[in-house]
Amino acid sequence: MELRRSNNIISGDLRRISHPLQITVTGTNYVPHQVYVPSLPPEQLGDRQFCSEIGIRYPYCGGSMAKGISSEAMVTELGRAGMLGFFGAAGLPFSEVETAVDRLASADYPCGFNLIHSPHEPDLESALAELYIRKGVKLVEASAFLALTLPLVRYRTHGIHRADNGDIVAPNRLMAKVSREELAERFFSPPPEKLLRQLIDEGAITAEQAELAARIPMAQEITAEADSGGHTDNRPALTLFPTIASLAARMERKFGYTVRLRVGLAGGIATPAAAAAAFTMGAAYIMTGSVNQACVESGTSDTVRKMLAETRQADVTMAPAADMFEMGVTVQVVKRGTMFPMRAAKLYEMYRTYEGLDSIPAAERDKLEKTFFKATVTDIWRDTRAFFLTRDPRQVERAEREPKHQMALVFRWYLGQAAHWAKDGVSDRTIDYQIWCGPAMGAFNEWTTGSFLESPAQRRVATVARNILYGAALLTRAHGIRCQNIELPEDFQITPLEDTQIKEYLA
Repeated sequence: MELRRSNNIISGDLRRISHPLQITVTGTNYVPHQVYVPSLPPEQLGDRQFCSEIGIRYPYCGGSMAKGISSEAMVTELGRAGMLGFFGAAGLPFSEVETAVDRLASADYPCGFNLIHSPHEPDLESALAELYIRKGVKLVEASAFLALTLPLVRYRTHGIHRADNGDIVAPNRLMAKVSREELAERFFSPPPEKLLRQLIDEGAITAEQAELAARIPMAQEITAEADSGGHTDNRPALTLFPTIASLAARMERKFGYTVRLRVGLAGGIATPAAAAAAFTMGAAYIMTGSVNQACVESGTSDTVRKMLAETRQADVTMAPAADMFEMGVTVQVVKRGTMFPMRAAKLYEMYRTYEGLDSIPAAERDKLEKTFFKATVTDIWRDTRAFFLTRDPRQVERAEREPKHQMALVFRWYLGQAAHWAKDGVSDRTIDYQIWCGPAMGAFNEWTTGSFLESPAQRRVATVARNILYGAALLTRAHGIRCQNIELPEDFQITPLEDTQIKEYLA
């Protein structure tokens, strides 16, 4: 893609983004002049200080997808490529999370773990926070929080102290994923005094540590989560990011922090154009999700990867969430090739309508057992009861007192299993697959049509990431040329490249 035109001669190759260009513009339409185009390797995108502090080369993060879909392999590949991956701990048995922490603890690259808000299982949220403290996990992605909780503050303030030079050192770092301004304000604020006092009373921190904690933000980085897969408020990135970024500047001034508050962007980022737009708005980093699930390293099934490769932007919808079912919280999922969204919505409608399982009309109950559950309600409650007797006996005690709660647990069984059936590729349950996904997947599929990345077997998480970053840098550079009233060649386009080609252009 040489920059040449018959009317005006433009010398140089725009694709070699690590090299500056001295463009000579001549021709009948221009007064001859020189234009300088600086180099723009991908590592110059975003916030360089953020990358330095985290220990990564590129401002690119792979967000945590529940049940280990953001797998150890995915975290490893991103880490070795100079990027940051978060392990998807949400929804996994505690022992599996502990095993993953132990395996990744000795990695020679930065990595993080997810701590998801668990309003119905506060003990699990607390146990995970304590695990991360005990194992020395220094970076956690906090997601789906509706408010700040004691385990979250406990993790953030653990080990806080003053350095020899007087600086406040908080060893544990939070990156909070939020889509609401009021939640961003809480995370950009110091830990609540009430929770600090509670930690003092429990002996978790000292009064001196609480005083230091009152001078730091709960999260130095917030990921503005726009229209994404899983838990999402479907916010438009173009309005959400500037709002959160403006809030960061105000909160930094308000509290007089000695650290910078930063904002990254997630949701809808799966192409170079989307990434370039994010960085142009000022994103410190970008975070991807849906597109990573379609990569070979993800902890899901080949069947799901194939379904994701066929997904278009209109093939996603909202459905009730298993972890916050009673609250009416929804998640974004694939609707093409599965009836899960409709069936999940039907369950929530029934939950709202009836007071318990025995209140459900016989015909509707029969349909549930034969088409949704493929088992009797009695059998499902027996298995659900056994599960919660081990995990959280209080849920069983409440269910035996409150028929409506028993119904909620049975319905949540279906919602939870639907994610496992998809992850494990259970062949006779395809129609019930719950696949968390946002419209970014459709944009990625459209962009990769006709390229080697069209095939699910060729989608490697680091290769996808390099293409998004390289393409974003190339588009940003091209925009700089356009702003100087220079037309680009008619064949200018960003197409997926093999790793060897990208490395050649960066050399």
